[in-house]
Amino acid sequence: MSDGEQNSSDSCRLVDVILDEDTIGSNTPEIQHEREVAIYDLLEDNYFELANGKNGPYRLKLSIDDNKLVLAVEHADQTKYMNYALSLTPFRKLVKDYFLVCESYFEAIKTASPAKIEAIDMGRRGLHDDGSRLLMERLKDKINVDFDTARRLFTLICALHWRG
Repeated sequence: MSDGEQNSSDSCRLVDVILDEDTIGSNTPEIQHEREVAIYDLLEDNYFELANGKNGPYRLKLSIDDNKLVLAVEHADQTKYMNYALSLTPFRKLVKDYFLVCESYFEAIKTASPAKIEAIDMGRRGLHDDGSRLLMERLKDKINVDFDTARRLFTLICALHWRG
């Protein structure tokens, strides 16, 4: 791969995600682990591009302010690009339902039939897909992400809400 190809692929991706400890907190080691896994998965494979044309690679700093997830996007060299406050209100019911289905899934794998487990898992994936589509819609005209990246970002949003 030439340097030009490397730069063009890097220009549309996240290379770092930072959680603001003051507003998000670290909670238990279990919750911290879930957040770290979500960030690792997101950084491993993503498509992320500012709609205003400012090229990456990008760093994303996440904080919470008044029930909004603040996405502070900057270039990897720390040049500040934009802050976007994403209201979490539209996600509240979806995240709650997602956690309920996840709890049902973890209970079902102990004793339920494979067919029941698969049905619950299909419901879980459906809610995850709904959350991903909602996230893409809410980011529209600000931040462009593909569906897989939206899924990973939604996973991170859920990890930020998880209370263990």
